[in-house]
Amino acid sequence: MIVDAVFLVTAVLAVLAGAAVFWVNSMARATYALAVSFIAVGVAVLLMQQNYVGVVIILMMVMEMAIMAVYMVMFMGMNPALLPMSMVHDKRRSAAAALATFVLLAIGILMVDWPSRRGLPSADVTAALGEELMGPKMLAMIVISPVMVATIVAGLVLATRRTRYDRFGDDLKQRPARDPQPGGVGG
Repeated sequence: MIVDAVFLVTAVLAVLAGAAVFWVNSMARATYALAVSFIAVGVAVLLMQQNYVGVVIILMMVMEMAIMAVYMVMFMGMNPALLPMSMVHDKRRSAAAALATFVLLAIGILMVDWPSRRGLPSADVTAALGEELMGPKMLAMIVISPVMVATIVAGLVLATRRTRYDRFGDDLKQRPARDPQPGGVGG
């Protein structure tokens, strides 16, 4: 009973937060709404006892939103990310395309002759699914992970014009701070 109630709440939250991506008026708020939506989806998947997939959804989407936030700061600065903007362009065509896609997928779901189950499921469905998803691609994921971290660090280093080492010296003991730009903090 409790699991059903939590599932219902996460399902509604996922849909509402997903819709909020298009309702809010800034890129930062849209990013947070998308993160909330994916976390709710991950929790719903966890409630279906698909632990591996649920945790992967949550971790992957939270990291993706964190990377998106880093790039927003890097390329736009923090203030433009919070300025009003519309996440929907060409609203009439977008609505028509969304409606057509929904109708096409719904017809497909209802009209397709779904196959009947053959064989028995694995004793540990989560482990079998994880092996199917990641088995042959584990080496690629191991290589991609540090590359993504290096990209984030490099992006932040390139986006930052000056650091605390510029102001306080290599040993961080220079007082008062030396600002390369006059009129800055401590200058």
